Amino acid sequence: MIGGNIMKLSNRIQSMQFSPIRKLVPYAEEATKRGTSVYHLNIGQPDISTPYTFVEGMKQYNDKVLKYGNSQGIEPLIESFIKYYKEWNVEFDKGDILITNGGSEAILFALMAICDPGDEIIVPEPFYTNYNGFADVACVKIVPFITKAENGFHLPSKEEITSKITNKTRAIMVSNPGNPTGVVYTESEIRMLSDIVNENEIFLIADEVYREFVYDDLIYTSALYMKDNLDKIILVDSISKRYSACGARIGLVASKNNNLMSQILKLAQNRLCVPTIEQLAAANLINTPKSYFLEVKKEYEERRNILHKYLMKIPGVVCEKPTGAFYVIAKLPVDNAEDFAKWLLTDFEYNNKTVMVAPAEGFYATTGLGINEIRLSYCLNTDALKDAMEILGIALEKYMALKK
Repeated sequence: MIGGNIMKLSNRIQSMQFSPIRKLVPYAEEATKRGTSVYHLNIGQPDISTPYTFVEGMKQYNDKVLKYGNSQGIEPLIESFIKYYKEWNVEFDKGDILITNGGSEAILFALMAICDPGDEIIVPEPFYTNYNGFADVACVKIVPFITKAENGFHLPSKEEITSKITNKTRAIMVSNPGNPTGVVYTESEIRMLSDIVNENEIFLIADEVYREFVYDDLIYTSALYMKDNLDKIILVDSISKRYSACGARIGLVASKNNNLMSQILKLAQNRLCVPTIEQLAAANLINTPKSYFLEVKKEYEERRNILHKYLMKIPGVVCEKPTGAFYVIAKLPVDNAEDFAKWLLTDFEYNNKTVMVAPAEGFYATTGLGINEIRLSYCLNTDALKDAMEILGIALEKYMALKK
């Protein structure tokens, strides 16, 4: 406050929502201060060890001066990603890839490169809540179409999706495997999206950061397998979840559209560069043994089974078994999931323990949807996850009794 007046802030910042994943952190901190242990089911922070190859790569830096890196990214890292994608039958050239500060910056760069203020992006809801924040920063409108739990959050008909397209539409953006739903889209669904962007001359932003986490022997289909429209595909990727390296903040945006990538480079030059040492460390991740991914996938699949089994034991809970990533959306028999989530942290404990969940309303753009839903992440080890889910069941029973 200056001279008795409150300084005006931008409409942009005031219209942005706080992250539903992190907004309850102060309540969790207070619970911890009271001596209550909190199981964090609200955030996708893996507890899997980061591969030793990351640290080995970090040790390779021995220059006397820590200089700016190339705005596009350092060559060893770009080359390592090219090699990685070849293992997924995707061919990239050096100019097709630009290293970003995590997948978050990649999404923001993509939106800013293809959209003017007021333009629209079509997104299936529920969706990764930070899409809302990125869209607000880019002055872009999120136009949602609904996917339903009873259909495993798979895509609706082509007609329903295309009904959302206007002269302001610039792209469809999807997460596959899905955050927060855990859906894995079929080849026919990806083909449908590819046809839509072809027929309407728009882009498909494919957020594929969870591609390693596909369960039940399902076959993963990348948007980049649609060879007839590669100039319309924008890939967003990250090492955060794949290698349990969230704090490294290494991601990328990639496309075979040369004009698009040359324009995105302007944005990269304006933020100068991505941290050099983290890039060197990430470049060495290509040498991670394949056994690492097999073990991690097996671990997450077991956790998925545990979480879903416990959810199905709780009366009134509706939840389809997810097939990818490490999240699930669950509908609770409550009027307001955010009130319940707060209560868990402020008024409940069982054996000096409680759980923290993410209210799902913030994963929707349509007002009123998700109000009685939560997103859970199964990033806890199996013993902790079992305990957390038992506590959640006890808490929900007690909460429902209080509300009668």
